[in-house]
This record gives sequence, structure tokens and C-alpha cells, in this order.
Amino acid sequence: MSKDQRTPLSDRARGRALRTWGFYLLALTAWVTVVLLLAFLGYLVCSAITWYDPLSPLYLFLNWVRDYFVFVCALVVLAGWVVISYFFIARPVGQVEAMAQAAERLAAPGEESIHLPAGLEEVEVQLNAARERALRDARAARAAEQRKNDLVVYLAHDLKTPLTSVIGYLTLLRDEPQLSPELRARYTHIALEKAERLEDLINEFFDITRFNLTHLELEKQPTDLTRMLQQVVSEFQPMLAEADLTCRLDLPEKLLCPCDGEKLSRVFDNLLRNASYYSLPGTEVHIAGGSDGETITLTFTNAGKTIPQEKLDRIFEQFFRLDSSRATRTGGAGLGLAIAKEIVELHGGTIRAESAHDTVTFTVCLPAS
Repeated sequence: MSKDQRTPLSDRARGRALRTWGFYLLALTAWVTVVLLLAFLGYLVCSAITWYDPLSPLYLFLNWVRDYFVFVCALVVLAGWVVISYFFIARPVGQVEAMAQAAERLAAPGEESIHLPAGLEEVEVQLNAARERALRDARAARAAEQRKNDLVVYLAHDLKTPLTSVIGYLTLLRDEPQLSPELRARYTHIALEKAERLEDLINEFFDITRFNLTHLELEKQPTDLTRMLQQVVSEFQPMLAEADLTCRLDLPEKLLCPCDGEKLSRVFDNLLRNASYYSLPGTEVHIAGGSDGETITLTFTNAGKTIPQEKLDRIFEQFFRLDSSRATRTGGAGLGLAIAKEIVELHGGTIRAESAHDTVTFTVCLPAS
């Protein structure tokens, strides 16, 4: 990196201002010197000439200049000072006006690049970089807002289906007292399933609200990640069994990490939940981990359909769902991985996703100290 790149922009601007003032004073000094030198040379030349016509206009003019020598020199110096000042002032004023117009455009950036007068190339580059960042942020914000709005519409629509089913089967149970025990049990089971689906959808609404309104704060303390993952996997056994999956842990006996255990367990919960949704039946979810003394690395690997790169690039975005279906239980709010990424990065770590040959791997890296 060059010295200019390391120097703050304000310091470079101050240096340019000092150089401009230096050039201005130098130009004024040079002009005064030139005027005095020309006046002296003119006096010598005129004194060496013999004038035969004392009434000639040139002789009368030069004679007048001699009589008012100080006044004429002062007038010429003043005129030069005005011209030089205009040159040095008009250009910065024009640059300031151009920058003011560029700032107005930056407040509402468009696709057209910002162009500034010569001498402001560096500022032009930085303004265009800021414009591009603002455009990217605005597009990302609009896309996230649109995804959220679409998701809320989808969830609101999906609320109707299980609610209608619950009401319908409960009405049958109320209006048909002579139903056989088997049919009554079947209707009760269906109503319970639909009620549970309704609960899932309502919880997704709460997830959206919490993610938008809650700022995550960490309460770190030494935590054994091996013990935490064993507990999380134990809690997931019913869900894994229902999906015909097994889970294998390949971890050291102890894996200590300074972290917020409650929030980090949510990361592991989201990764295991994601694996249980998208794994192929009859396969294994493999969780491995270790530490090199500086970084703790955990991998969550499952057998599942290869995820295209364009979806991998967006998998940690808010409200992005691999399965866009609204009819399945896998069509969640699309916040699990986004929340996991935020929690991991708050710990100073990273999380990434890879997929190839019908295998999906999430890698979590956390500082060991």
C-alpha cells in the first residue's frame, strides 16, 4: 500500500490547500517582480532614446507614465492581482459547486457515474465507490423487504388451510356424537396435526419480528462444545428418527470455547434442523470438530441433493428458503441460517456452505480464545 493510500483523505486535502496557497503567493510575488523589472527596463530604454518630436502621442504617454510612475505600477499590480486571484478562486469554487452537485446525486444515487473537474480524480473515485455501495445496499434492502413481504403473504395464506381443517374436524366431532371411537381418534389426530402446523406458522411470524427488532448481545463464558453438541443431538433424536436419519459425532473429549452457550446452541439447532429437513432418508448426519489452538472448526455434513452455486451464494440471506414450497413443513421463514450467521460472526467467527456430489457441508469456525 502506498503512502498516499495510507494517508487520510482530510490530511491530503489539507496538503493540497497549503500547496494552493503557496502557488497563489508565489504567483503574486512573481507578478510584482515582473512588473517592477519591466518598469525598470522600460525606464532605461526610454532614457536611452532621443525624442525629436515632443508632441508625439507615444512620447506624451511615456512622459505621463513617468510622472505617475508609482500610480501606474500600483494599477498594473492591482490588475494582475485581480486576474491571478480570479484564476485561483474560480477553480476551487467550481470544484466546490461540482462536489455539492455530486453530493446531491449521492443522496439519491442513480446508475450514471459521478464526474468531477480535473484535479478531483481521487474524490471522484471515492464518491463513485460510495454511490455503488449505496446502490448495492438499496437493492439488497429492497430485495430483503420484498422477500419478507412475500413470505408474510405466503404465511398468512397458509394460516387459512390448517385453521380451516382444525375447525372442520372439530365441528364434525361436535356435530356427530355417534362417531365410532376409531373415526373419532382419527379426526382428533388430524386436527392435532393441523394445529401443530398452525403453531409452526405462528412461530415463524414471531421469528420474523424478533429478527427485525432484537439486537443480539453475547454473554460469553467457557463452554464445552462437545458436551453442548451431544445434548443438542440427543434432543433431535425423535426428529432424526422420524426422518429415518442417524447422527454421528466425531469430536474430541473436550472442546472448550469462550462463547454464549445459549446463542451458539441455537446455531447448532438451526444447522441440525436444516440437515433433518433436506437429508436423503436412510442417511447419516456427520458432525466433526477440532481445534488447532487458535481456531475451532466444526463441520455439519449430510447427504442431500446438491445445492446449485447461485443458491449457495444466497443461503445465509434473510427470508431465503431452499424449498420455496409453502405446503411443506420445510418451507420455514428462511431466518434460521441468517440468524446462525449473525451469531457466529458476533463471536468473531465465520460460517460457510459447500455442496457437491449430493453432499452438503456447513463449516463453522470460531476463535479458540
